[in-house]
Amino acid sequence: MSGQAAQVSASPTRSQSAGREAVMQLDKIDFRLLDLVQRDNRLCSEQLGGKVGLSASGVQRRLKRLRSTGVIEADVSIISPKAIGRNVTAVVLISLERARADTVDRLKRQISKMPEVMSAFYVTGLADLVLLVTVNDMEDYERFARRLTEESSEIKRIETMVVMDRFKAGFTLPIASIAWC
Repeated sequence: MSGQAAQVSASPTRSQSAGREAVMQLDKIDFRLLDLVQRDNRLCSEQLGGKVGLSASGVQRRLKRLRSTGVIEADVSIISPKAIGRNVTAVVLISLERARADTVDRLKRQISKMPEVMSAFYVTGLADLVLLVTVNDMEDYERFARRLTEESSEIKRIETMVVMDRFKAGFTLPIASIAWC
């Protein structure tokens, strides 16, 4: 990639029609900014500019563009689940009776509204959906699982794996090799 811009498919913005993706050019400075802000989103524009060779206003313009095009999806803080009483984390595999498009879409909407679900994925393989769920205790998980199955008659099977130890958490993408070479 040395010195070249890369085409990146970004999530559609609200103003774009559904199903169409924006394609924008990302250059080495964009990749460097992305690498830095994904590791620490509290760095100010001056600090970022010093690291990538831009003025603070240049950094702000680029970050605004990266956010508005959906390259940067969110600015978040990662909170310890145990610090707020979420003592149980589970990986939940859901298999459906029939994975018809309308069934999957309805279940996606339902699951998206469930506050216990931290992440959800529609996948290939033995399961149709994979959820990362956090709850206070096993009784809380049981209520969650009952609510899920009562609201979704299409679910054939739920397999739950309780996390014993979280030793890595985050959303950092491996872009350092692109950004800094």
